[in-house]
Amino acid sequence: MDILKAQDTNLLIDKFGRQVTYVRLSITDRCDFRCQYCMSEDMKFLPREKLLTLEEMSLLGETFASLGVNKIRITGGEPLVRKNIMLLFQRLGKIDSIKDLTLTTNGSQLAKYASELKNAGVTRINISLDSLQENRFHDITRTGNLYQVLGGIDAAIEAGFRQIKLNAVIMKNHNHDEILDLTEFVVNRGIDISFIEEMPLGSVSSHDRDKTYYSSDDVKSDIEKRFLLTSSAKTSAGPSRYYDIEGTESSVGFISPHSHNFCESCNRVRVTAEGRLLLCLGQEHSVDLRDTMRRYPGDADMLRTTLIESMHIKPEGHDFNTDGGVPVILRHMNMTGG
Repeated sequence: MDILKAQDTNLLIDKFGRQVTYVRLSITDRCDFRCQYCMSEDMKFLPREKLLTLEEMSLLGETFASLGVNKIRITGGEPLVRKNIMLLFQRLGKIDSIKDLTLTTNGSQLAKYASELKNAGVTRINISLDSLQENRFHDITRTGNLYQVLGGIDAAIEAGFRQIKLNAVIMKNHNHDEILDLTEFVVNRGIDISFIEEMPLGSVSSHDRDKTYYSSDDVKSDIEKRFLLTSSAKTSAGPSRYYDIEGTESSVGFISPHSHNFCESCNRVRVTAEGRLLLCLGQEHSVDLRDTMRRYPGDADMLRTTLIESMHIKPEGHDFNTDGGVPVILRHMNMTGG
């Protein structure tokens, strides 16, 4: 299906016939943690004037929705450290065609915001949690407080979101020995978990990805030492492969950019906090939406045209490279949007 057909139908359809229905919108590159696999400890963040304003992000959400997008995930950095962030959730939550408004967070601010997020229309929350051991958690996050995050998880459960899911990046010789403990944790709370293969985004001098890679197949094998997994019909519009944990209300997902490439069904694009539309997580194909919005302020038609035309450069797949731990992509995960 060519780009002219996509324009005719007012949908975001790339040259491989894939329709984009899911946008991950990063609203800040800042975070109150400094996770080893995400950013350098001495990270330099963007000045405020380079970030999209909340009004620009709201316009983006409305424009994407008009082009067939029905799921928006708010990411960062840590989204909940952005000043006045609830205004954006409230605006996006009022868009009728957005059926799934979700948040990825490190959980540090959830005790404060969980009820407000639910009232604003957030349907799902993903919470990053890579360890249940206090000292190890602090080592991985460099600045994080495990008990603050656990309190946030409890607050989210109490608020009653449609789905709460933990995300755990598994690294050999760092936390791979906690796979069963993390699975037991979600089973005891009736929530879900996804285990993620580390993605080679950004060079981190103190972290050798070649030595920490642990495949989804290894994780699944570890879980099956204690739990019976059966294929699940559950989907999240993202790349996870889900399995039900038999005898429980929980499911486990695997996000496997290396061992099980998911590009053929890609329905996603990302927008960075500075307004770069990333057409692929694992390549640098991008469009400067901030330039368009500031050159033509408030012009939704121009923004629509830019988004439709961007589909022409969406690549067929990523080029992640795990050989020697050398990343193809130089931007860090907090710059990309988690």
